[in-house]
Amino acid sequence: MLDNNALTAYIKSSQVQVKHMVQPYARKEDERAMKQVTPVQILTRNASSPVFCHFNHDVPVVVFSSGGYTGNLFHAFNEVIIPLFITCYHFRSHLQFVITDFKPWWVKKYNKILTHLSNFEVINPAKDGSVHCFPGAVVGLKYHDNLALYPTEIPGGYSMFDFKHFLRKSYNLKIKNVSDIIKPKLILISRPKTRTFMNEKEMVDTMEELGFQVVVATPNRMSNLDKFAEELNSCSVMVGAHGAGLTNAVFLPAGAVMVQVVPLGLDWASTKYFGGPASEMEVHYVEYKIEPEESSLFKEYGPDHPVIVDPKSIFLKGYDAARATYVDGQNMKINLVKFREILLKAMTFLGH
Repeated sequence: MLDNNALTAYIKSSQVQVKHMVQPYARKEDERAMKQVTPVQILTRNASSPVFCHFNHDVPVVVFSSGGYTGNLFHAFNEVIIPLFITCYHFRSHLQFVITDFKPWWVKKYNKILTHLSNFEVINPAKDGSVHCFPGAVVGLKYHDNLALYPTEIPGGYSMFDFKHFLRKSYNLKIKNVSDIIKPKLILISRPKTRTFMNEKEMVDTMEELGFQVVVATPNRMSNLDKFAEELNSCSVMVGAHGAGLTNAVFLPAGAVMVQVVPLGLDWASTKYFGGPASEMEVHYVEYKIEPEESSLFKEYGPDHPVIVDPKSIFLKGYDAARATYVDGQNMKINLVKFREILLKAMTFLGH
């Protein structure tokens, strides 16, 4: 029984009443994220006590939050979309979603995914306020690792291959393999505020000289995921600086290439969040690690400053200091000669 008004789930039990508080969001170790996630109370109740329900359902309920960092594409997929697939796909759409910390724009953006995982309209407990009774409940989602699915831990043994197949079906994507693309098409993830490419136009010129049809993906162009997923599915190569936009690799066809430009100081994060998961996505991974001279930090701090020669010392000051410097505080002017070599390497994976 789920009381939406009190955000409380009641479970029948013959034992003494036990109370649990669960924040239904995957990033539990992150205090900042969890501050944006409302807890759900779970109480046991006597099995013989009478039950009053406004609505009775014959499918189980899955309760999760669209709070936390879900405004960011990486976190939306990492902490909600992929965990949803892990937790729910084996139910074959026979389940009901209750989404706490309900964000209408978020539900609209990911509607195709939600409607392919559940046959029923999602419930917003903040608006509903009713008591719903279900034959079973899952409060929170299974999480494995960054953009990861572990088949041995999933009912049905589903993998990243199955998740990408699910996305193709949900968004009606036509291209399964990069070999189906006649002229190589490259999509460049353009960042307007942080980790921007200061010579982006020259980078595009270099791409076009090598024969690529180039699409520059601005935040505005990426905002409509339904349309943008289709565009991504038609691309052979995706290029972008380390950041949430690289999560779009999940929509690339098998055999495509992801080129991650690694800013100064972000080697570990680049490998952990995107470099490692890429192979499971059936995407070739190529890395362009910038030299200090290509970072705006080089001019700002000088060649001998710890920010340039010893990034680890900055990280030892804490994440906030490191983030302000390397994540939010630098842009890049790419060495076009070196970058051309990376593009040529990417082209070898495409058979060019």
